[in-house]
This record gives sequence, C-alpha cells and structure tokens, in this order.
Amino acid sequence: MSNPLLQEMPEHGLPEFAAITPEHFREAIDQGFVEHEAEIAAIAGDSAEPDFANTVEALERSGALLHRVMSVFSNLVSSDTTEALQSLDLEVAPRAALHDSHIYTNAALFARLRTVREADIGLAEDQRQLLDNTYRHFLRAGAELNQQGRQRMEEINGDLARLTTQFSQNVLADSNAYQLLLDDSQLAGLPDFVREAALVEAKSRGKEGFLFTLSRSSITPFLQYSKHRDLREDIYRAYTSCGESKVDNPTIIRQIIALRAERAELLGYQSHADYMLEDRMAKTPERALELLEQVWAPCRNKVESEARDLQAMIDAEGGDFELAPWDWFYYTEKLRQQRYQLDDNEVMPYFPLEQVRDGAFEVARKLYGISFHPRDDVPRYHPDVEIFEVREADGSRIGLFLFDFYMRPSKRSGAWMSTFREQSDLDGHVEPVIINNCNFPHSNPCLLGMDEVRTLFHEFGHGLHGLLSQVRYRSLSGTHVKQDFVELPSQIMEHWAIEPEVLRDYAKHVETGETIPDSLIERLRAAATFNSGFATTEYLAACFLDMAWHSAEGEKVEDVAAFEAQVADRIGNTTVVDPRYRSPYFQHIFSSDYYSAGYYVYIWAEVLDADGFEAFKENGLFDQATARAFRSNILQRGGSAEPMDLYRAFRGRDPEVEPLLRNRGLA
Repeated sequence: MSNPLLQEMPEHGLPEFAAITPEHFREAIDQGFVEHEAEIAAIAGDSAEPDFANTVEALERSGALLHRVMSVFSNLVSSDTTEALQSLDLEVAPRAALHDSHIYTNAALFARLRTVREADIGLAEDQRQLLDNTYRHFLRAGAELNQQGRQRMEEINGDLARLTTQFSQNVLADSNAYQLLLDDSQLAGLPDFVREAALVEAKSRGKEGFLFTLSRSSITPFLQYSKHRDLREDIYRAYTSCGESKVDNPTIIRQIIALRAERAELLGYQSHADYMLEDRMAKTPERALELLEQVWAPCRNKVESEARDLQAMIDAEGGDFELAPWDWFYYTEKLRQQRYQLDDNEVMPYFPLEQVRDGAFEVARKLYGISFHPRDDVPRYHPDVEIFEVREADGSRIGLFLFDFYMRPSKRSGAWMSTFREQSDLDGHVEPVIINNCNFPHSNPCLLGMDEVRTLFHEFGHGLHGLLSQVRYRSLSGTHVKQDFVELPSQIMEHWAIEPEVLRDYAKHVETGETIPDSLIERLRAAATFNSGFATTEYLAACFLDMAWHSAEGEKVEDVAAFEAQVADRIGNTTVVDPRYRSPYFQHIFSSDYYSAGYYVYIWAEVLDADGFEAFKENGLFDQATARAFRSNILQRGGSAEPMDLYRAFRGRDPEVEPLLRNRGLA
C-alpha cells in the first residue's frame, strides 16, 4: 500500500495513523533526508548574489517533508510508543544529528548567510530575528571550526543523540518494570479514589488486586495516604532508583556530560552551561544562579520549619522514628487536613477531568474570545485522544487542539505540550495542530487533585502559545522562543485555575452538580502556600544539581550518587528533601539538550508570570484590554522579537521578583 506519510496531508494536518507502519516511517524519513539534502545543496550552490529571500527564507522553507514526518514520529514515540518505534528512534536520532551537522557546517551555505548578515539591508523585526537566530545556530553548531573540528562535532552530536534517546528509553523501561501489587489488607489509609485508580490499573494489565506504578499520578497519592510505612518506603526507593535499578543510566550520564563539555570546549566556551545560557534570557550561569540563590535562602528557612512541624506530629503520635523522605507526603497530608480541614475525598469530587478541561476552555473564551468544538471525524493515534477545532469569536478557524490525558505503559511520564504542525504565514496561512499530554489515572470518573488541576492549566497555557501564534516564519512560531521565556504562557495560566470567580464556574460536584462552596474555596486558597518550602526546595535542589552537572565540576564525575550528595551538601540541602529528580531519571536534562543547564527556567519564568498576573489582578481577571495586550505581545509573537522587549510591551516595565516570593509564601 502507498505510504500515508508521503501523501499530501489533509487540511486538518493529521495523517491516517492506523495505516502507518514503522516501515512507512523509515521510508518517509529516508526520503525526507534526501529531499532536504538536495534543497540545501541548491541553496548553497545558487549562483545568484546571496540575499534574504534566496538564502534565509529558502532555508526556512527547506526540509518540509522531513519536518512533517519527524513531528508525527516524535509525538508517537513520546505518547504511544512500541518496541519497533523505539528501535527506529535509536537508529534515526544519530542520523538526524549527523544530517543537521552537515547543514550547519556547510561552508558555502555559511558564507552566503554571512554575506546577507553583513549587508546593510532593511529588514522587518521578524526577519532580523530569523536572520540572527539562523546565523547564531550555525556558529553554535561549529560553522567556524576547521575540518577536524567540524568532523569531531558531527561525531559528538551523533553520540549525544544516541545516548539521550537511550537514556529516555531506559527510564521508561525501568519505570514500567516496577509494579506494587497489593491486596485489600494492604490498603489501609487509601481513599476510594486511590483504590479505584489502582484497581483500574491492575485490570488494564491483566492482574488481580490493586496496582501502583511509578507514574506520579499513582505514586503521589500512595505516599500521601498509605498507613504502611514500609510500603511507602518501598515505592519511594523504587522511584528514586529509577534509571539505575535494571538499567545503567549513570554510565550514560557520565558519557553525556563528557561529550557536552567537549563540545563546549571545541566552540570556545568554558562549560556546557556557558554554551547553553548564551542563547537564553539569563545569558550567563552566574545570572541564573543569582536568582536561584535569591529564592533558596527563604525557602530553606521555611522547609526547616515545615520539617519540625512534621516531626512534632510523628512524636505526638508515638512514632519512634525520624522524619524520612517517604514520610513527607503522608504527614504533610495529615497536617494539611488538620490545619485547613482539607481532605481530598472532599475536594476531588469537584474536579472531574472533563469539567476542569472545560473550565480551562472557558477561561480562554473569556480572555481571548476563542471556542472549542469536538471533531470526531479526524484520525487519532489512540482512543484516549480528544480532538477539538478551535475558532475565533467570529467563527473563523484557528487550528486543532488534541488532548491525551491518561497514563499508559506506552507513554513517557510527565506532562508536556508539542505540535504536529506549527502556525506560519510565509507561503499562505498554515493552521497549527497542537497537543497536550498528561498522565492522569484512567479511572471512571477521573477526579483530579489540585496539583493535577494546575498541571492541566499549565499545559493548556503552552497549548495556547502554539495555537494563537500569528507569525510569518514557522521556526519563530508559538513556543519557539528562548527557553526561559517559554514557561511564561504556561505558568501564568495556573493562576486562573484557583481564582474564586473561575472555580465557581467549573468546579461542580461530580455527583450532585453542586457548585464548590465558598468555604471550601477559602480553605483551598488559605492552604495555597502550605508546604511551599518543600515544593520550592525540591525544585531548586534539582536546579542546582543541573547547573553543577553542566559546569566544570561535573565533567570528571565517576560516582553519580556521590556527586549528588556533594552538591546537596554544598547548598546545605536538608536530608529529608530530595531533589525533585535524581540524575538517573532526570529526563529534562538528559533525554535531550533542551533543558540541560536550563531546569532553572521555571523559576525564571515564574518571576515573569507572577508579575504579569498582577496586571490582571489590578485591572480585572478578564479585563479585555489586558488580555489583548498579553495575546498581541506574548502569545501571537512567538520568537519574532526579543522576549524582554515583548514583556515590556505587555507590562509597560521590567518584571519584579516580589510577586513570586509572595505567591510562594516566602516573603
């Protein structure tokens, strides 16, 4: 049969997933490489004088087939993988890295690009941004290296592509390998919604009993409620040894770090962190660390106070033990219930998944006038996937928004947004196709805790960034921005999730339809900064670990665990709060380059989102002038201008850090 990936894509932008085989991917990717190589050769060999159109825009247009096929492939590898797809991914990743290296070290192509950049020609702001981005990409890929240096860069990038892919696959394999199968006698303390989710998980895998996995949607409620301290310790230790219990990610980490350091040295940087941060808002590791340290001091004081409160509760109950990491969630939940009379059994029935999703839709409608309409006629890669057509207030179509909410063994952990097709206007308008992935339990009904509610709104914010993009060039659209700016649209959306006006709109009891009572809203908001010392500490500890790995001190590490302990000791981290991620399963920084030396970006963007939301609080949650300013200056502009210029255009000034400290209860 003909290859669906090589056929003209339907208007909606999604292929017939059911008809695609791994061999179709292999054939289409091969053809994509060939076509792209021919296009690059034609641009580099063009006899016409280099200009913006025949060089920069020509590069932007090139590789369309390869980009389209790889978008489908990468989404399936992340969301619904198979052994065949994983095997192909290991094969394709180094090939793709080598392919990119050949492009960005092409001397003739770089010479044309340099000629365009040095010419004094009038360019629009987005054209100048595209030119500067492209030129900088060539430099950072080694375009100015000698032949030996370029060859070594190709080898490094190929090895890194292979190793980071293997790292990610190892985490998935190790995570799937662990199963905590319990019977009725081992469920003490677990509320009905946790038992139901575990029962569904067991049945989905053909097992009798109640199954808990290392997915955060499974492990977190178990740690919160299980009265069996030994079982809490078992699942916690399994989680924190992921990536090294049945696989050897520590060895891969050492190889990745060494290769990244070598690449940075080849390019003239002191470290991988210096290399990566040059292309971010922070610019230097020192500036990023300055922000981390500014928040670290008050959060350490708070987490030590929180630990004392939890130990006092243990002692009051006659517990003859010291607080350990696997105790933190359990006693925090008990203390939360005690202080605020908050019980997830009371809270979660007001947050069934579909209603939370519709609540996010309604926020977007009130802010931006857009609406979401189910599309049942569009192909989907898995039955769990929901697809919506998104329209402007005047009925015109914006694009498609896909939601894949539930956890399954074929999906990587966490939550993320990605694209099947980005918006662009270079050669006629191209509508975006955006997807949000989460890992919520597949229970019926699926009831969300407040952390999961925030996760849904967070990823929805990323989705809006991609969906509402209005730029000329695909490589500048949506979330194609500096990495420490990309979390602004996502994190600012979290604020609306718990605003009383918004809660009253979407938080309805799953059985009675009753609107969430004001008394419960008040308790939820009163508890908003509860345990924030812990949450901030575990996050910042992971940030410091990331920066340490990618500085000079991380380059010659022999023992991963010892290095982690060394970093924790240096920053003065408490022994009962582990980093959010230990290195062997820290996918943000070891499954690709994207977040390497960049896990700090969430707190950097939080300065922006906390300050930005103040504008809505000052003018009204759904003030149309403020919403238009945010949409036109942030969401629509993508990476078409410098991020701080875009923020100033929205806010009228530089951001201030005080709103972040207040929001986290640290000021």
